[in-house]
Amino acid sequence: MAGKLTVEEVKGLTGIGRRKPEPKPGRHTDGNGLHLHVRPDSRAGWVLRYRLHGRQRDMSLGGYPDVSLAEARDAAEIARQHIKSGRDPIRERQRAAQQAAEAASRDRTFRAAMASAIGAREGAWKNEKHRWQWRATVEKHALPILGDLPVAEVSVEDVLRVLRPIWAKIPETASRLRGRIETILDHARALNWRVGENPARWRGNLAELLPNPSKIARVQRQPALPWNQVPTFMVALRERHGRAATALTFAILTAARTGEVRGMTWGEVDLEERVWTVPAERMKAGEMHRVPLSDAALAVLRAVRPEKVQRDRLVFPNSRGGALSDMALTMLVRGMATDGLSEHELPRWRDATARVVVPHGFRSTFRDWCSDTRHEGREAYERALAHLIRDESEAAYARSDLLERRRGLMQAWGEFCCSAGALVIQLDRQRVKRATNGSPPLLRDRAGELRIIPGTPGTPGTSADVRGSARSRRAAGREHRERPALSDDQAGATPTGQNSTTMPIPETAETA
Repeated sequence: MAGKLTVEEVKGLTGIGRRKPEPKPGRHTDGNGLHLHVRPDSRAGWVLRYRLHGRQRDMSLGGYPDVSLAEARDAAEIARQHIKSGRDPIRERQRAAQQAAEAASRDRTFRAAMASAIGAREGAWKNEKHRWQWRATVEKHALPILGDLPVAEVSVEDVLRVLRPIWAKIPETASRLRGRIETILDHARALNWRVGENPARWRGNLAELLPNPSKIARVQRQPALPWNQVPTFMVALRERHGRAATALTFAILTAARTGEVRGMTWGEVDLEERVWTVPAERMKAGEMHRVPLSDAALAVLRAVRPEKVQRDRLVFPNSRGGALSDMALTMLVRGMATDGLSEHELPRWRDATARVVVPHGFRSTFRDWCSDTRHEGREAYERALAHLIRDESEAAYARSDLLERRRGLMQAWGEFCCSAGALVIQLDRQRVKRATNGSPPLLRDRAGELRIIPGTPGTPGTSADVRGSARSRRAAGREHRERPALSDDQAGATPTGQNSTTMPIPETAETA
C-alpha cells in the first residue's frame, strides 16, 4: 500500500541521506496509522498506532534502517488484518513468540544437541573417518535411548542405560561413547539448554558406578607383522599394481600413519632437504611433524612426481584425483594375506596370534625393529612415530624433534625393508628415459620396467638419484650389455656380490 513517505524522505528525516542532514525528531506519518518515530538521540523506528475495543495502542514494527519502509508497510498491513478480525496484533505476536519458544523447547532433544555439537566441531576433525566414527557410535548406541529425551532431562540413570549393556563387551568403544555423550551434554549446557552437573562425567560420578574400562579387558592391539618378515613382504608388495600399493610402500618406509600419507601433498615435500613436513592440522596429536626421507622413500616420490608439480596436488591420488580411502590400503593387505587360500589355511601375512596384519600395524613393526636392532634411543623411536611425550614436565623441556638423529634411523629402516631383493619401478618409457638420462636401464627395460640394483655404476650406494655421472652411465651401459637377461624370478633376487640393500619402487600413478 502506497503511503505519504518516500525512501529519500525517510533518509532525510533520520539523517542518513547523502548530505547527512540533521535528523528531525518527532512522528512522521506514512498514513493509516503507520509512523516513523525519530527520537531526539537520532534513533528511529516504525510504529503502528491503532484503536481496538475502544483502546488506543502503539505497536513497534522494528527500528530503522534495519526495517525498511517497504518492510514496515508489509508488517503494518498484516497487523491491520488482525485488527479487522477483532484480534489484537500485539497479543497475536506474543502468542506466536510463545509458541515458537515451546517448539524450540521441544526441539532441544539430545538428538538436536548432538547435531549442534557435531556442527560446532566442523573443521576440528582429524579426518573424515574420525567424524564418521564419532557420529556413528552415538547414533548406534545412544540415540535409541536418549535421542528423543529433552537434553535438559538427561540423567545419570539414562546414561547408564546406554553404557551398561556394552561396557564389558566392547570397553574401548563404550569408553569413547561416554566421552562423546559428555561432550554433547557440555555443548548443550553452553547453549543454555541444560543446567547442573554433567551426568556423563567420569571422575567422581560414573567412576563410582562402572568398573574402570582398562581393567575389564586388555586393549586389542592392531595386528602387526613380525619385523623380520618385512623384507619378504616388500617383495610381495611390489607385485601389486595400483596407487594403493605405492602409498602403502611409502607409509611403511616412513612409519607414518596411512591417513597422513593418503592426504600428503607435494607442498609438504622438500626433496632437496629430504624432509616431508606434515602440518599440525593433519596430525593426530595436532603438532607439526617432520619425517626424514630415506633413499628408498625418496625413490618412491621421484617415481611418482609429475613433470609439473602443483603444491596442493595429492602425492598418491586415486583414479579421480581425490584421496585414497583407508579401506583401499586395508583391502590391499588383506588380499595379499588371504587371496587363493581356503578358510582353514593360515593367512600368509599374520601376527603372532594368526590375525591378518593391517596397514597401521607396520608402525608397531617398525617400533619392534627399533627396540631389537637399533641404538638411537627411545626418544628417537617415539619421535619417528610422532608420539607425544606423556610426562608434562619432560615435554616442557624436550623441544627438539631429533630430526638429524632420525635420519640415520630411517635410512637404516629403508635399507632393511629392501634387503630381500631388487624392487621395481613401473614407469612409462618417457619416464625411464628421464630417470636414466637416456642410458640403458641397469638391468633391463621391458614392458616399462626399470630394475635398479644399488651399488651398480650409475646408482651410487643406495641413492634414489639413478642418473649418476656420464662416466658411470657409460659403465652401466657396458655392464648392461655384458649381463645376460634375467628371468622374472632372478630379477627379483639380489645378484651374488651385489649390495643387498635395494630401493623399493612400486607401480606409479601413471601406470595404475
